[in-house]
Amino acid sequence: MIKTDILIIGAGPTGLFTVFEAGLLKMRCHILDSLTQPGGQCIELYPKKPIYDIPAYPEIIAGDLIEKLLQQIKPFNPSYSLGETALTLNKQDDGSFIITTDKGTEISAKAVAIAGGLGTFTPRKPNIPNLDKYEDNGVLYMIKDPNQFKNKTVIIAGGGDSALDWSIYLSKIAEKIILVHRRNEFRGANDSVSSVQKLKNSGKIDVITPAQITKLSGSNKLESVTLNHDGNDIKIKTDYFIPLFGLIPKLGPIKDWGINIENNAIKVNNSLDYQTNIEGVYAIGDVNTYPGKLKLILSGFHEAAVMCHSAYSRLNPDKKASLKYTTVSGVEGFDGSVKEAKKSQVSKID
Repeated sequence: MIKTDILIIGAGPTGLFTVFEAGLLKMRCHILDSLTQPGGQCIELYPKKPIYDIPAYPEIIAGDLIEKLLQQIKPFNPSYSLGETALTLNKQDDGSFIITTDKGTEISAKAVAIAGGLGTFTPRKPNIPNLDKYEDNGVLYMIKDPNQFKNKTVIIAGGGDSALDWSIYLSKIAEKIILVHRRNEFRGANDSVSSVQKLKNSGKIDVITPAQITKLSGSNKLESVTLNHDGNDIKIKTDYFIPLFGLIPKLGPIKDWGINIENNAIKVNNSLDYQTNIEGVYAIGDVNTYPGKLKLILSGFHEAAVMCHSAYSRLNPDKKASLKYTTVSGVEGFDGSVKEAKKSQVSKID
C-alpha cells in the first residue's frame, strides 16, 4: 500500500502546484491521474496552445507551463500513479482515507485533494454519417502536434475560443485554414474574433458562415468534406477536419463517494478552505464550484495554497502552520536541495 500525507487526484496545473505548497509545509504528496503523463488538459488537449493569463508570463505555451511546474515541484519528490482512475474512497476510524484505483492500487492518505479539472472528458462529436470511419484518419478532436498540419489544408468547425485560437495558431503553419461555423456570430473572446477577422481580410484564413459540415468523403482516409452554406452543398478538398464543439465532462466514480455535486462540479466551502462535505476531502481547481467561482488556472493555484494550510492543521492539530514567504525562507526540498533566499543587508547611502 502506498502511504502519503496528501493524495492529489489530478495531475493538471492545480494538482502539480499543490505539491509545491504542500512541500513548503513539509507534507508529502502522491499524485493519481487517469492520463499516462502529468499535465492534464494542458498536455492532452492543447500542449502547443499559448496561454495568456498566467501571472508574469505575457504568453506561455501550455506544455511549457507544465514543464516549469514539474521543475518547481521536483525538490519535493512526489510519487505518481499515472494511467489509473480512483474508484473507491473509504474513510478510516483515525480520519485517514484508503483510495482504491481501477488497477487495484491502494493508497492511504491523511487528506485527499481532488484537482481533476473537468474530470474525465469526451469530445462533443458532430452528427455526421460515417464520422468514426475517419477518426484518426483525417478527423481529429484535439491537437497535440501542430507541426503535422504543415503545408496541409485544415478545416476547423466551431464558434468558441478553441476553434478561434487554433485557427489563428495554425494559420502560421498550415497551407490553408478554413473556419466553418453554423452561425454568423462567434462566442469567443473579442480579441480572438478580431484576430480572425484580420487574418480573413489578409487572405490567411477562409471563414464560411453560416454553414455546417454534412458529409465526409475519402477511400482510406479523409479527402474532402461537403458543407451546406446558404442552402447550397459545397465540396471542399481537405487533409484534416477538426470539429471543436467542446467537451462533455464526467466526474466518473467520484460522483459515488457521497460528495455534494452541483451541475457536474463538486460543491466546496470557499469561505474557509475548499473542503467538501466530507471532512478531509478537498476539491480545488475547475472541478469545484461555489458562488463567484472563476474557472481559471490562477484561481486553482490560490485554492491549492489555502487548501494545503487547512490540510496541515488537520495533520498537525497541535501545531500552527506559519505562512512561509519563500523570499525570506527559501525552498528546502525533500531531496536535500536548498534554494536559499537572498539575505538583506543594512547599508548606508551617503
